[in-house]
Amino acid sequence: MTDPIRKALVVRGGWEGHAPVEITGLFLPYLKDQGFTVEVSDSLDVYTDEVLLAGTDLIVQCWTMGAITPEQSRGLTAAVRAGTGFAGWHGGVLDAFRGDLDYTQLTGGQFLMHPPGFVDYTVDIVPGGHRITEGIGAFAVHTEHYWMATDPANEVLATSVFPAGGDRAHDVVMPQVWTRAHGAGRVFVSALGHKADDFDVREVRAITERGLLWASR
Repeated sequence: MTDPIRKALVVRGGWEGHAPVEITGLFLPYLKDQGFTVEVSDSLDVYTDEVLLAGTDLIVQCWTMGAITPEQSRGLTAAVRAGTGFAGWHGGVLDAFRGDLDYTQLTGGQFLMHPPGFVDYTVDIVPGGHRITEGIGAFAVHTEHYWMATDPANEVLATSVFPAGGDRAHDVVMPQVWTRAHGAGRVFVSALGHKADDFDVREVRAITERGLLWASR
């Protein structure tokens, strides 16, 4: 007996600075290799297709900035609450649809700022043995360093440190990768992945791929 085919929906667009087509393209072969059929949408109107979303096991979103209509937002959040997984990285989920509180509650965080340019920092893995980070230790990256407002209910899997200085009187530990439940749906979010070569870092690629699978229904 063969396993049932899973369905993934990749929703991409918005600000081109995050290269939504190029970077989501890095993961299309992987999803297909994992047994997903993959549909790609360049329109947020897909979030109003209740039948399509009900039959989707995983939504991968890379849509920076932009606006989501109330109907689109309701469709997305209702689908995840009913069990469709939701996953994404960096500004494609964390700097999207500012002001839509239902969407922010879905993702569990929102981008606020980053220091100018690309910086070197270390991503630390939170102990606890989550399968997304199993066997992965601390690693270095050179990219944007996201400062975010995050939901304390998130299950944080990886963090980084913003060192004391300027307006910060002390070091600040900032979540960088987390999971959360939204109704019956699973949500995976990573702040890493501004540019395509960020995923050349073995650990970034592995965490992202594992996160996509974990979030799937």
